[in-house]
Amino acid sequence: MHRLWGALVQFGFRLLYNELAFTYDGVSEVVSLGAWHCWQRAALKHLAVPPGARVLELAHGTGNLQIDLLGLGYQTFGYDLSASMGRITRRKLRQQNLPVRLIQGRAQELPYPSSVFAAVISTFPTPFILEAETLQEVHRVLQADGQFIIVPNGVLTTGGAPEAGLEWLYRITGQRQEPRFEVASYFAPYGFSVEIVQEPCPRSVATVVSARKK
Repeated sequence: MHRLWGALVQFGFRLLYNELAFTYDGVSEVVSLGAWHCWQRAALKHLAVPPGARVLELAHGTGNLQIDLLGLGYQTFGYDLSASMGRITRRKLRQQNLPVRLIQGRAQELPYPSSVFAAVISTFPTPFILEAETLQEVHRVLQADGQFIIVPNGVLTTGGAPEAGLEWLYRITGQRQEPRFEVASYFAPYGFSVEIVQEPCPRSVATVVSARKK
């Protein structure tokens, strides 16, 4: 039964990231009680590279953080496995006359030269982000002392009935597995030092994992 439930959850996420990608922004707002974009932007508070630097977003989703990064003056690149997410992001960027630098593919096989990015960012990624191949590739494409910033989740904190119901939903879909897990044990073998910070957002906090290439 546990395996069946896990398969159903994964199927639901696959639909959300692909055939139902057009619903992603709306679903995100609902399940975060409006805090989703704040959770995403928590990553930007820890981005310590100058405007004009090259920044790669892994699993760019529907492109909202791409727009934020470009607005801050970064040379922004996006990479996502989902063709549907790519189409949505391209449309948003073109509507605002912003540069489109998107590639579709697997994070375990990045098509970029070594030491080219000052920072890599990923918000709400699936478990691929902690796979050995992903961490090796991120380390390879980062410049010396480059940043790898991940927002793995946001947690609702005000304790009302809607918050309790949504937190229950997060738990049963396996999204409350990694708050302060032993992050260093994942990153250290691949040449990263790690800090974990909790950033306040409306009715919630976002977890930010800030890693640096040694």
